[in-house]
This record gives sequence, structure tokens and C-alpha cells, in this order.
Amino acid sequence: MLRIVGRRADGYHELQTVFQFLDREDRLRFHPRDDGKILLRNELSQLPRGKNLCYRAASTLQRLSGSSRGVEIELEKRLPMGGGLGGGSSDAATTLVALNRLWKLSLSQSELKKIGLTLGADVPIFIHGHAAWAEGIGEALTDIELPSNWYLVLLPSCHVSTADIFDQADLTRHSPRIKIRAFLQGNCRNDCLPVVRRRHPEVAEALDWLNQYADARLTGTGACVFAAFADRQLACAVHDELPTGLNGFVARGLNRSPLLELLRTNEH
Repeated sequence: MLRIVGRRADGYHELQTVFQFLDREDRLRFHPRDDGKILLRNELSQLPRGKNLCYRAASTLQRLSGSSRGVEIELEKRLPMGGGLGGGSSDAATTLVALNRLWKLSLSQSELKKIGLTLGADVPIFIHGHAAWAEGIGEALTDIELPSNWYLVLLPSCHVSTADIFDQADLTRHSPRIKIRAFLQGNCRNDCLPVVRRRHPEVAEALDWLNQYADARLTGTGACVFAAFADRQLACAVHDELPTGLNGFVARGLNRSPLLELLRTNEH
């Protein structure tokens, strides 16, 4: 669900949306260094540093904390770029959380969220680590319990630019606000959906195909499309029917992020 309920003077849009996690994620490995250098390996090294969210997260945290420590970061990418699944945002959040621990900075979750917000509006939810109803630009979070459905996620062969979608003149920007109860009762409208459908036929085709089997929705501004199923067997059965050229995967919905569960396990 993504409702655009207004626009601020600084150009950012006021939203109402809902976040839930998946048990599918990128994999990050951190190797602390004592020389203060921040080095990137594998997929991370292919992006310019200024556009690399992991590098920006590490360098921002180093600068604001005054730490003299460094790190070498490896990334195993499993989530599509530009798919609306929060891959880059979750990588940045994981970098902040991990380095806060490895560099022994002892920053609070609230402090890390403030740093994360400077990197992107979706970064704080991955530091927060619990499924949430979100308002503001996506940073005002209220914990919510959602069914742990199985999701079939489709990956249309296109990249959707969030900035481009929010820049379109025909985008609805003044939807009335709703309460959490209305969402839980089925009000799952996404104001970006009509615009994405018109501009990206690959997304429209994926939505139409998946709608044959379940209520197909858009991940934020896309490009990924998903539908919920009661169990893994049903989701996998639909996945097996995917037409040639359309890829996807099946994943479980989680109300707590894998990152926070990992940290909790390590504490014990």
C-alpha cells in the first residue's frame, strides 16, 4: 500500500505506506581495518563511490562518529536493483548497524535511523527492523503485525526510477489519509500504480498475468510485482506456471528483519 497524501515545501512527498520483510536478502561481509580505509569488493566496486549506498553509509558513519577505524565490505547481490524491494536501502542500513557494532560506537537505534535518513527515506525501516506502518516521507514508523504469507515476487525486465515516477504530472498527490484499520480491512491502494502501468508495459504485463491467480500488487514504485498466498506450495505452483521471459521467486513474509534476528542470536 502506498498513498501519497501531500507534498512538502522541500519537494518531498508525504506518504502512508506499509513495510514487511522477506526471507530473501543480499549478503554482506565486513572485514574491519585499523587504517581508516573504506574498501569495496565484488558487486560493490562496480558502482561509483558517490552512488554506492554501502560506501556512503560507512563514510558518513565514520565522519559523524569520528572513528579512525576502516572496513572492507563484500556484497553478494540477490535482490534486483530498481525493483522496489529495498535492496540498496537494506544494504546501507546493514552497513550502519554492523559497523556500529564492529567499530564499538554504541550509537542508539534512534541515532542510526537519523543517519540512515540522510542516505534514503527507506533506510530507517531496515534499522528499525520490525514490520511497520509508515508516514512522513517513510520514516515515522509504527509497529504492525502482518500475516506471514508466502509471496510470489515477479521481476519484470525493466528498471523503474522512483524519482521519475514521483516527477510525473499525472501522479495522484493528495489522497485522503486512512487509518491502519482501513489498511488491515483491505484498503491497499497504490497511487503510483496507474503511472507505472502506463510508462512500463513490462510491469503491466506482469500484473495482468499474476492477477489470474491472486491479487497482484506493486512493490512501492516497482518494478517488482507480488501476490500473497496462504502457503508455500500454492506460491510455488503459480511460480511453475511463469511464462517464458518472466522471472520470479517465492519468499516468506517476516515481521522481524533477518538482520535483527542475527544480532539477537549473536548476543546470546
